[in-house]
Order: sequence, then structure tokens, then C-alpha cells
Amino acid sequence: MLLGCIGDDFTGSSDLGSTLVKEGFRTVQYCGVPERDAEPDVEAGIVALKSRTCPANEAIADSLAALDWLRRQGCRQFFFKYCSTFDSRPDGNIGPVAEALMKELGADRALFCPAFPANGRRIFQGHLFVGDRLLSESGMERHPLTPMTDPDIRRWLALQTTLGVGHVPLQTIRQGPAAVAAALDGEVAAGRPFVVLDAVADEDLRIIGKAAAGVTLVTGGSGVALGLPANFRDQGAAGEHEGTAGWHAVEGPAVVLSGSCSTATRGQVAVYAERHPSLAVDPEQVLCGKETADSVAEWVAEHLDDAPLVYSTADPEAVGAAQSAYGRDRVAAAIERFFAGLAATLDARGVRRFVVAGGETSGAVTAALGAGSLRIGPEIAPGVPALLDDAGRGLALKSGNFGAPDFFERALGVLASGA
Repeated sequence: MLLGCIGDDFTGSSDLGSTLVKEGFRTVQYCGVPERDAEPDVEAGIVALKSRTCPANEAIADSLAALDWLRRQGCRQFFFKYCSTFDSRPDGNIGPVAEALMKELGADRALFCPAFPANGRRIFQGHLFVGDRLLSESGMERHPLTPMTDPDIRRWLALQTTLGVGHVPLQTIRQGPAAVAAALDGEVAAGRPFVVLDAVADEDLRIIGKAAAGVTLVTGGSGVALGLPANFRDQGAAGEHEGTAGWHAVEGPAVVLSGSCSTATRGQVAVYAERHPSLAVDPEQVLCGKETADSVAEWVAEHLDDAPLVYSTADPEAVGAAQSAYGRDRVAAAIERFFAGLAATLDARGVRRFVVAGGETSGAVTAALGAGSLRIGPEIAPGVPALLDDAGRGLALKSGNFGAPDFFERALGVLASGA
């Protein structure tokens, strides 16, 4: 294994896996820290955690355990993956985890670049944009768990760390890898070892990737990983081959599960519900025990011939009302438990394909299925690959704001045919 990756949720980890596979790296996503060594053909290993919104001390402990395993696999470089919208609270985990990883690795710097131009995430003058809007005006400011109210990644990161936060602007990036490397050295010398880098196009990310050839710790969205596999090939450590080796299509009964409340997912739910059986789950009914995984599984079983949809997706106002009445963490935990129980029940009843929307929901479902590792397959949408788990089930794990309106339909097709 050459590149060791730690993801703070399951959808983001598969997003990173898709990027690396497209760049020709044989990549496996592990669901939590593995108990045994990796397969010998794996060049990039991604340890997917559920550490985005847990207490910082837990996130640090889990991330360091993942780092220890990756180091034992022989990794030469390490990547900490978080969302391309930098999902975290002011007291969030990105800064503390990166600081702990840097210290453990004995590194003198960490690069920060959540940009993902293919999905409209761009960084300019240290500010993160979603499409043509600042992050704080994109809808992310109303996220139920990680509201992003400031688009300046430098300011947000500074709230989470005791280390200095630096910046490499776009004009320096466009001067090439040597200029970027020199700018990074300058920021470190000035006492700013956490360095945010601008990027508005894939070519910017490739320049950053090349400049990072000798950097031990890179952090960001999946986009900045574009240039990393080429560095290993330039060093003679990796060859050219098909990154999706080991993945195959899966047929059989299918279900779509959505716990995301993002704008994109709400639109996808509406489109899919026009043509497929769909059941809305009320968080209040789940909390009161009036709607259970077993009862919903019965409804799903009656509609399995048409890949039914079960969703708790709602607009921010409805989510906010439930959180005000019952508490944010209690509502989130109840919905996760519900989808985990539903997935386990449906798996026992023979469902073979699971399309899941939402990072927390994806983590809960994957854990409930008992998946140990996931082979990365073809891309369904930018940032979302088809996955094959070690029990032969097909999965698609979608971050809330990813995918076109017809994403659910397309995901089921790619899982079944590979195209």
C-alpha cells in the first residue's frame, strides 16, 4: 500500500475512492479500522470512519487508530478526507484531527484543499464557493448538523486549532508546482503550518498534487487527490492498470434509503417518487416508536419488485422543528438507528442492492450490513462510485448534495450492469 487515507464519513471515503480509481490506483475502502492486513494488490487504502460529528477526542482516537494500521501497511503518504463543503462546526473535528495526525507523523505541515470543481466546489482567496454562491449562501448555512456560516476556510479552521493557518493564493498555484512548493515552505517558516490552497479547476488540483509529492499529510476533498497517483508512478512505485479490478455488477432486489435533507437529495427524492413506491418516515413517529424498522420492512417487501424508496428527507424548517422539540443529537441518532435496523432486516430478506443518500445514514447502513471492505467500481456521478462489499452486495453511498435529479435511477442501473 502506497497511499493511506482516512475518511471522516462513508460517502466521502467512497468519493475519494472514485477519484483514485479513475487515476489508475487499485483502491479498497475499509469500513472502520481493519483487524487484518490489506490484500497485496491494494495501492490505496481508505479507512472510512464515522468521525465527522462525534466528540473531538473520539474522532482523534479513531483517526490515530486508522493511521497506525495504514502505517503498518507500508504507506508512504497520508490523506485525511473530509467533505468538499468543509462540514464542521466551529468546535469541529477537522482541525483537531489534522493536528493529531501531523504530530503523530512528525510532519511539519498539512495541506488543506476541499475544492471539487466537478461538483462546483471552488476555493478562491481562501473562500469556498458552491457553484456561484459563497458556501454561507449555498444552503449549507442551514445544515442540521454542521451549519457552515462562514465561507473563509482560513477563519473556520483557525477556530479549531492552536496552529497558525496560512494560505497559497490562486496566482501562485498557476505558476506551477515549484512555486507552490516554495510558497508552502514560506508559510511553514512563518509559523503557519496549516496551509489552505486555492483551486478553481482540476488543473489547479493537479499542480497542487505534484507539489505535494514530498508532503507527508494532505487533507481535503477528493479533488486534491487527483495528482497524487502520478507522483508514485513518477517514482517507479506504481504501474499503469485498471483501478476497478475486483469490482463486478450485482443483480437482485434493490432499495433506496435516504436520510439526507440536502437540497439536491430532496429534488432526487421527488423525481424518484414519481415512478416508484415511496414511503416518507416521520422522525417524530420513529422517536415515539410508532414507526419501526420492522413495520417499514413489511411495506418494502410488498414493493420489492419496483425498488422502493424509504426516506426521512425533509426541508430545513421541518428538521429544525423536530430538533427543537427533541434535540438535534437525539433526532439524528434515532434516524440512524432506524435506517440501520431497516437495512439489516432487508438484507436478511434478500435485498442485494442498496442506494443510500446522506453521510450519516450511509455509515449506519454500511455498519448494519456488516461490510468489512468495499471495492470501488465505475462512477455513477462525480464523487459517487458503485461499490461491491465483501458479501457480494452492491452499494451506492451518496453525499447529500451530489448527483443529478435522476441519481437514484442511474445508481440502480450502474450497480446492476456496470454502465
